[in-house]
Amino acid sequence: MKKQLLDVAIIGGGPAGLNAALVLGRARKNVAVIDEGRPRNAVTREAHGFLTRDGISPSEFRRIAQEEISAYPSVSFVADTAVSIAGTNGQFQIETAQGQAFESKKVLFAVGMKDRPLDIPGLAEVYGKSAFVCPYCDGWELRDQPLVIIVKGADLMHFAPLISGWTNRFTICTNGPDELTDAQREELSQHGVPVFESPIRSIESNDGIVQQVVLENGTTVPCRGIFFKPELVTGSDLPRAIGCDITEAGSVVVDQFGKTNVPGVYSAGDAATRMHQAIAAASMGSFAAAAINNELNLEAWVRNTSEI
Repeated sequence: MKKQLLDVAIIGGGPAGLNAALVLGRARKNVAVIDEGRPRNAVTREAHGFLTRDGISPSEFRRIAQEEISAYPSVSFVADTAVSIAGTNGQFQIETAQGQAFESKKVLFAVGMKDRPLDIPGLAEVYGKSAFVCPYCDGWELRDQPLVIIVKGADLMHFAPLISGWTNRFTICTNGPDELTDAQREELSQHGVPVFESPIRSIESNDGIVQQVVLENGTTVPCRGIFFKPELVTGSDLPRAIGCDITEAGSVVVDQFGKTNVPGVYSAGDAATRMHQAIAAASMGSFAAAAINNELNLEAWVRNTSEI
């Protein structure tokens, strides 16, 4: 198997990986972006909050990004999935599901996060159409509408005041015990926020637009939108496999420039932060790329100095 030699292997082609590829391409580094083309936000019709791209579809965002990056011939795109990684700084070996092999001096994991299976009947049918996870991304479209918020415990006490900036017509469904204190229940009551602990039987919808949430106790909650807290896992097991430190929440531990505890390995975007926004991911990818480029240039400088 002939290996392709790279300066940087970028695993993941979302905003973080693409912005890193742009920066590294402009820095004249030989880069491959390895991505299977199945982003977590593929269910979303529109992405918001990204200056100059507000309301764009995720697929169109990627198309434009790849078109811009194609101006830099040292960057290639590999439609495949990285399945194994080994080696050390300066000589990492990466293999893909389709049998391609790469040897790379540095690695950037921009693998994002992925959802665990949605276990509420009917939620998959409305996810990305009228059910969302981030009000900063989708709250404007649901402003002043009656909403159901599926969340419990400490997350609920964070989310209730947050969502009130978009609408005061919302009901909490905790899908089981609410995990609240008496004081927290009283606080929600004072603000007129209904809270139902009964498990959710189903979400009824029409062409992806939620109509009502049906609880096991027979209660029905009419609504036109849902926000919920997803169960997330890192988009790839490869960071853990190469020895990267991982937080309890599943994020890769990085410094301010995306460097992990493993020499030569970086991470950026949703995989390395809980600030899951496209514009934040792109920013992290840019900083990580600059740090990687600086490291490569310094190593070459020192190597050339020793040869003089």
